[in-house]
Amino acid sequence: MIARRQFVKQVSLGFACLSVGSLAGAGKARAADYPTKPVRWVVGYPPGGTTDITARIIGNYLSEKLGQQFIIENKAGAGNNLGTADVINSTPDGYSIYLVNPANTINTTLYKKLPFNFLQDMAPVAGIMRVPNVMVVNPSVPAKTVAEFIAYAKANPGKINMASSGNGTSVHVSGELFMAMTGVKLTHVPYRGSAPALTDMLGGTVQVMFDNMPSSLPHIKAGKLRALGVTTAKRSPALPDVPTVAETVPGYEASAFFGMGAPKGTPPDIIDKLNKAVNAALADPKMQAKLAEQGGTVLPGSSADFGKLLASETEKWAKVIKSQNVQLVE
Repeated sequence: MIARRQFVKQVSLGFACLSVGSLAGAGKARAADYPTKPVRWVVGYPPGGTTDITARIIGNYLSEKLGQQFIIENKAGAGNNLGTADVINSTPDGYSIYLVNPANTINTTLYKKLPFNFLQDMAPVAGIMRVPNVMVVNPSVPAKTVAEFIAYAKANPGKINMASSGNGTSVHVSGELFMAMTGVKLTHVPYRGSAPALTDMLGGTVQVMFDNMPSSLPHIKAGKLRALGVTTAKRSPALPDVPTVAETVPGYEASAFFGMGAPKGTPPDIIDKLNKAVNAALADPKMQAKLAEQGGTVLPGSSADFGKLLASETEKWAKVIKSQNVQLVE
């Protein structure tokens, strides 16, 4: 009887070891084989914008290199939160990913209630690029530099209208950060997107805007808008003669960024494979040129690096929203 029990115990231990070994082998096989079917890449905005274009540029590269289609799915609505929630609630198997953008770090504080905690529920995968905003004014504004604009605004408190592409956008909070750091008072005028805001900028109804560079660049080059400064820490190759706002306002930085996220619980080996594939894309000169056409500079690094960026951006915009008493969204 004792010998039989020892035999059964040895057999059970053998099966247990086999099961653990099988799971480990399955994990390796999963990473090696992934993806075995098309991957859904959700973008929280309509087609045509910088967010959508970025996903399509990188998605095409990943489709070629990984052998399965990365299908862009535009799921706009609720200030980008609809698409975010869609991915967070998806099966964490690597077949639903998300195009992370500035609104995700801003909305964490801007919205009173969200059905998710972005930093906890979305796993960072990889950074893709940073895109400067650019401080532009209508030519009727006499200021030719950031310093002159600050002096002009302080001499005319509350009389200068600041356009944005909507409450809580990077265009809006870039202006709020400028006001917080300089003490100037501008009247915020939100629009439903950059296009109608730029129309009024060109007409002189509003005087200043911290716009995403891609949409303002043609008007700057045509001389219809005057660029006073770019919002990144370094000057932009797209506007090499335009100084940074930080050259006048030390410490100012308010660039937009884009990256890839996946639902919490996505296997680490799949996240690692996606991270390496994205970083390979960012190292490709052709891909760098395509992103540069959008005014962007590549943002390579590990998934942990991207996670640190998301945490720091969330903290930064929380301080701005609270200090400026920006109206919260229900």
